[in-house]
Amino acid sequence: MDKTYDPTAIEQDFYARWEASGYFEPTGSGDPYCIMIPPPNVTGSLHMGHAFQDTIMDALTRYHRMRGNNTLWQPGTDHAGIATQMVVERQLNAQGKTRHDLGRDKFVERVWEWKGESGGTITRQLRRMGASVDWRHERFTMDEGLSKAVAETFVQLYDEGLIYRGERLVNWDPVLHTAVSDLEVISEEESGHIWHIRYPLADGTGHLEVATTRPETMLGDTAVAVHPEDDRFAHLVGQMLELPLTGRQIAIIADDYVDPTFGSGCVKITPAHDFNDYAVGERHALERINILTPDARINENGPEAYQGLDRYEARKRIVADLEAQGLLAGVKEHRMAVPRGDRSQSVVEPYLTQQWFVRAAPLAKPAIEAVEDGRIKFIPENWSKTYFEWMRNIEDWCISRQIWWGHRIPAWYDDDENIYVARNEAEVREKYNLGPDVALRQDEDVLDTWYSSALWPFSTLGWPTQTDRLKAFYPGSVLVTGFDIIFFWVARMVMMGMKFMGDVPFHEVYIHGLVRDADGNKMSKSKGNILDPLDLIDGIELEPLVAKRTTGLMQPDMAPRIEEATRRQFPDGIPAYGTDALRFTFCSLATTGRDVRFDLGRISGYRNFCNKLWNAARFVITNIEGSDFKPSAEAPPLGVVERWIISRFDETRRTVEAAVANYRFDLASQAIYEFTWNEYCDWFIEFSKPALNGDDPARAQAARWTLIHVLEKLTRLTHPLMPYITEAIWLRVAPLAGAKGESVSTCSYPDERDSAPDVQADEEIQWLKGFILATRQIRGEMDVAPSRTIDVLLRNASPTDLARTESFGYLISRLAKIENITPLGPEDEAPEAATGLVGELQVLIPLAGLIDKEAEQARLDRELAKLRKELVKAQNKLANSNFVDRAPPEVVEQERQRASEFETAITQLEAQAEQLKRI
Repeated sequence: MDKTYDPTAIEQDFYARWEASGYFEPTGSGDPYCIMIPPPNVTGSLHMGHAFQDTIMDALTRYHRMRGNNTLWQPGTDHAGIATQMVVERQLNAQGKTRHDLGRDKFVERVWEWKGESGGTITRQLRRMGASVDWRHERFTMDEGLSKAVAETFVQLYDEGLIYRGERLVNWDPVLHTAVSDLEVISEEESGHIWHIRYPLADGTGHLEVATTRPETMLGDTAVAVHPEDDRFAHLVGQMLELPLTGRQIAIIADDYVDPTFGSGCVKITPAHDFNDYAVGERHALERINILTPDARINENGPEAYQGLDRYEARKRIVADLEAQGLLAGVKEHRMAVPRGDRSQSVVEPYLTQQWFVRAAPLAKPAIEAVEDGRIKFIPENWSKTYFEWMRNIEDWCISRQIWWGHRIPAWYDDDENIYVARNEAEVREKYNLGPDVALRQDEDVLDTWYSSALWPFSTLGWPTQTDRLKAFYPGSVLVTGFDIIFFWVARMVMMGMKFMGDVPFHEVYIHGLVRDADGNKMSKSKGNILDPLDLIDGIELEPLVAKRTTGLMQPDMAPRIEEATRRQFPDGIPAYGTDALRFTFCSLATTGRDVRFDLGRISGYRNFCNKLWNAARFVITNIEGSDFKPSAEAPPLGVVERWIISRFDETRRTVEAAVANYRFDLASQAIYEFTWNEYCDWFIEFSKPALNGDDPARAQAARWTLIHVLEKLTRLTHPLMPYITEAIWLRVAPLAGAKGESVSTCSYPDERDSAPDVQADEEIQWLKGFILATRQIRGEMDVAPSRTIDVLLRNASPTDLARTESFGYLISRLAKIENITPLGPEDEAPEAATGLVGELQVLIPLAGLIDKEAEQARLDRELAKLRKELVKAQNKLANSNFVDRAPPEVVEQERQRASEFETAITQLEAQAEQLKRI
């Protein structure tokens, strides 16, 4: 093995060999275990959320593959209708063209060309993360098989009355000219205004005052609502108002939607431009007046003076005209959530338009029951509440989009606008008995990307054909996803799976947190706090990092601030940590919490862990290859030390298995880390050195056998979390352990289900460690050189203590640097000594002659003076009300913690100084 662990030297070569050897494909034997990858956008590149999620899925997949399951991790990408169309349109715009210059068919051909050339970025990046997916069966939501599934479901749902075309309110992007889903709308608080407008009573007896943040929408008002129990307005319900600037009259209605304690208690109702108002309008059969064009200009339904004006220009004119007529009661600054399209950044409008919808309530009923009766289990369980809340209040699902890239809706129209739905035009004519003389044109819209994604668990396996893969892997075992798409994807997959497969699409839904920065902030390019997983794996120098973070910003004026922060946080760029360190970091963060805070301190620590494991493997290999050790699966006679580490490994294995079963990868990684670092490396390897360097062949054989066999099992235990370093080590240690196989990824998971904890060995080694640590602690406190041999006295030594001192003498003398151990009788007086405890046993180290009393006193005085000075500074800070009241709570708490630590350290040093005086 190389002297230094270098992830770049092993990772990509190993992955290429694994993939070429077909290790990731289902074996066809064992119980099925299936995970469907949440298909990333074909336009996308790997971000921290992807990397976190894919690490969890790969760990589960590798674990179950090694446990003998017939394992499938199904890969694929989503065609990402809007995002992909925008990418290709930008390319055309750079050439001075638009998609309309090409026409629909040529434009779609152009998109397919782009997909073939540039659409594989994220799949290449998944390989860098070590994702062991079944690449041979990779799918794409626009491939022929999935397109067939989409058409099949659409036709069936339409024929059953569960898909319909109608005029309803949708989120409308006036730049992209299409309906968009709620997930594609980002609402963030912005500064704006609220205008108070007087609506005169038609009989001239007064007015009602309403408030609005969008004055232009008043042109589409069809009522003003008050609360039914609001005595101020009860006498006015049913009367008419003059709608300013329009020449129309509208009614005063009563509805529970109105909060009588908010504002004036009067609410303008615009059913065609507000989702809440739409619902009020449905209840009161109000007219719906759309006053906007698709690009958000005032249309022919508005007064002639405003027709053709952009919505914001119209707003200025309307406000000015209201003020001129004395109808503007006031205007105030106002902070409000503004909905913007995540692609166009344009303010999204609630817009009344003809769209295709899925009648969701009938599909939701069996999907709700599947979670209620436990056929689907959410982990953590509390996320089922979110699922139920959405599903029990479900609205019909708008599935049409006004773009060209996507699954074109399988509906045709004749000249009289009659609708015909079938899988293709030939089937339309046969199904509806239409002759060749009837002219037909296909619907221009495409389906929402989420529609094809909802079919993912079964369409990727070949449905509607009843394939062997479909029979084997549906339902899947678990879905791993974020909480933000429980409704958009999880719920819809359940609805579609129950409808078309008659069964749930998966048995468990593991909801992980969202990756945030070290301060808990959401990672975004605009904040300049994103981390590219590949930059953490490969490293990146400062200047390229600055360029990456400041290029392509939505708000270019943020660039200087982002550059300054980047140079401050990463003065030397980001070092290369390797994939395994990144994956282990993600596993350590995979708790049941909602947020995952990522900081470089963690990954740096786990890079050190990789070094520790690598160096331990080099030590073991070096001490075996140069010896007369012969590989053997059967253990030689083992001593207590060897029995102890085997028992500790088995306990670690049980802990990891339980953690994985409960999706607690944080606990699994913690158990592996603590065993590897604290027990195998720091203790067992040290325990083995006297045997390896001694003159007892049997003891050396036991040490070597245990070192290599525990290490070989440890690589298999750790492989699902850190695949590369474990492969590199396993290939070297497997022959020495007598293990067979081409790769650790095809080995079985370590499994000794009948093994019981070796209680005796555990107790004895705990005693041994306690004895050694007691002496080391005294050495450290009294500044006795670690290399200096010492004498030890024992008080209260039981027969067991004396027997252990005898049997472990060779280890105690080597590891604790003890020359003589002398038990004291009850009447024996001991010299002035430092004392450590091992249970009831007192370990005494006489200090006379061990230390320079004056020098040690001077050292303690200096350290005490320094600590007391720091304590006073901390106490003064905490006594300052300005600091306590104004500093962030975490900063104040940190200062309290520092003060507490100073006090503890001072107490300990004062005790040492008192003890020193008695020598």
